[in-house]
Amino acid sequence: MKRSARTYPSAGGDPSSARRIALLGAESTGKTRLSLDLCASLQSQGLRAVAVPEGLRAWCLEAGRQPRPEEQLAIAERQEAAVDAAAADADIVIADTTALMVAIYAGMLQQEGELLRFALARQQGYDATLVTGLDLPWVADGLHRSAAADREPVDALLRSLLHRAGVRYQVVYGSGEQRLASALQALQPLLGVQAAPAEDAASRRAWSWACEKCSDPECEHRLFTQLRERAR
Repeated sequence: MKRSARTYPSAGGDPSSARRIALLGAESTGKTRLSLDLCASLQSQGLRAVAVPEGLRAWCLEAGRQPRPEEQLAIAERQEAAVDAAAADADIVIADTTALMVAIYAGMLQQEGELLRFALARQQGYDATLVTGLDLPWVADGLHRSAAADREPVDALLRSLLHRAGVRYQVVYGSGEQRLASALQALQPLLGVQAAPAEDAASRRAWSWACEKCSDPECEHRLFTQLRERAR
């Protein structure tokens, strides 16, 4: 007997009016730092903002290993449940990754299946999706990050899946205050927030994926350099 495919509620399907922001990106691209900085900045503007940490990393640290395939869906569901719980008592929820990143790490070998369907359904319901660029140096953590070269295929797969699902996204660049300013600039139409001042205006300019090769860090560096030159 053939099983019918399960359907999943998208993010934002609950009665809460909280805005949901997804921070996605390859390893060591500053998602956690940005989620905390963004949360603090929005709180300083009088908004009830909450940052939801990455569940997959917490799971790996607790278990001391990578999850097995059959464990991935439960991890993804817990990640999204944490976002829903935070949205019940907040104006803005900032998700330091979503179920889509869990699916991507599981899907480096197998991209189709229940996990990916769940992740894409949820991602389509986020109010904004920001992708952290590959311009930050890679830093090993001894467990979850295995090699700097792993970032490129993860980045490429992420952008491909977002494009396939019709999810609009913007890429943020820079370090520290520049990365925060870039994120705030991208979110201004949604939230009406003020971007923190930054010396480099190009670091706040939104950029979206234009071609298959733009996940290459050298290509991104050239594009970012061109933006800086035009801003002068």
